[in-house]
Amino acid sequence: MLLGALSMCSGGLIHGPLGPVPLIYAKGLAPATLAYAKYAPAAPVYPDAVPNYSFGYSVSDAHTGDAKSQHESRHGDVVKGSYSLVEPDGTTRTVQYTADAQNGFNAVVDRHPAAVHPASHPVPVKIAYALPPVAHAPLLQPHYTPFHG
Repeated sequence: MLLGALSMCSGGLIHGPLGPVPLIYAKGLAPATLAYAKYAPAAPVYPDAVPNYSFGYSVSDAHTGDAKSQHESRHGDVVKGSYSLVEPDGTTRTVQYTADAQNGFNAVVDRHPAAVHPASHPVPVKIAYALPPVAHAPLLQPHYTPFHG
């Protein structure tokens, strides 16, 4: 393996699978311990391409009560979308949003029905509990016999 790597060396380059790659020496290590990085060609850039997508999903789990959905679309630098979810208090929060280079991100949040929060100092409620009858074994009196040794 090492001989194969050394035999591929020529003039500070290793001929890797994607062409010549410069040698990388780790500080303090002998030149025989070589490492090389794989250089991949850069992804092509298409300046005239306009980003364009649309997606959506929804979840409705009757077992856990989880319910949510989202939809978003983009054309160029303009993104529009909405999502909704059921909050722990039972209300549904819906968010409508837009984003673009000129106005930034803007969102409108709506909740249905309006959240009802309990008073900050609720009145305590007394709860009476009835315990079931329990049958006890008869209590045994300890019997001591003095030891005469």
